[in-house]
Amino acid sequence: MSDLKLVPPAVRGRTAARPKPREHFARLARPGVRTLAVASGKGGVGKSTVVVNLAVALGELGARVILFDGDLAQANLDLLLGVSSRWDLGHVLRGEKTLEQIVVEGPANVRLVPAASGDRDLADLDDFRREGLYRELSRLAEDADIVLIDTASGTSRLTSQFARAATELVIVTTPEPTSYSDAYGLVKVLAGQGLDVTPCVLVNRAASIEEAEEVAHDLASLTRRFLSLNVQSLGAIPDDPQVGQAIRRREPVVLAHPKSPSAIAFRTLARRLWARPIDPTSGALEGDGRMTA
Repeated sequence: MSDLKLVPPAVRGRTAARPKPREHFARLARPGVRTLAVASGKGGVGKSTVVVNLAVALGELGARVILFDGDLAQANLDLLLGVSSRWDLGHVLRGEKTLEQIVVEGPANVRLVPAASGDRDLADLDDFRREGLYRELSRLAEDADIVLIDTASGTSRLTSQFARAATELVIVTTPEPTSYSDAYGLVKVLAGQGLDVTPCVLVNRAASIEEAEEVAHDLASLTRRFLSLNVQSLGAIPDDPQVGQAIRRREPVVLAHPKSPSAIAFRTLARRLWARPIDPTSGALEGDGRMTA
């Protein structure tokens, strides 16, 4: 697969513009708590399903997990996790509830911070409300080991804010050309905004390890060539019909079908993330970046 096939015509033959100085963003949690933002260049790649199953798999390892629905106006993590919530982030941002008051207990050491559904006023937070939300989340995370943020798909301002405020960034793609082209576009936008962590890529719905490795390799080649940025591979989640069955049952696949290929892959990914420290010089996970499934 040619590198240039993934690159929009506007960027072929030239390097990326010099990144802007990084804006100040308060980190999303106190030092010692890992904050991992999960993003995608487009919708429909299974990003939220990845986040929920990764959260439960980490919780099964003993991690105290806060699952934060960062798609503030289009909530769905409660449905995927199989829980219901009376309050949501809309109540917090209007000053009616605290973040701690809206938290929902989920399975396997997972606590969910639910977003609103259909409230477009929450889609673009001003700086004052955003920083206030970060402070509340930081306090909530005092009893947590890791905060997982499911961002909105695409390159919205809020998505980039969450991505730059987290200590780790995972970008979910599929083997479809439109998906990994949009994943490259998201990395390009974040790099231009001064992203200061090494992004990782996870290939979802992969037909084979070889297919996933090809996608991850091409993305890494593109980002090095055009953005002077390294991207690390986190491996792949196989295409598995039992994921859809679990979604219809409103259960994570790691609980509904624990021996399925996708559940095994999610647990492998969780062990890898949980076991490896963050490289303090780059923000990247330490390791050789080999594929797993």
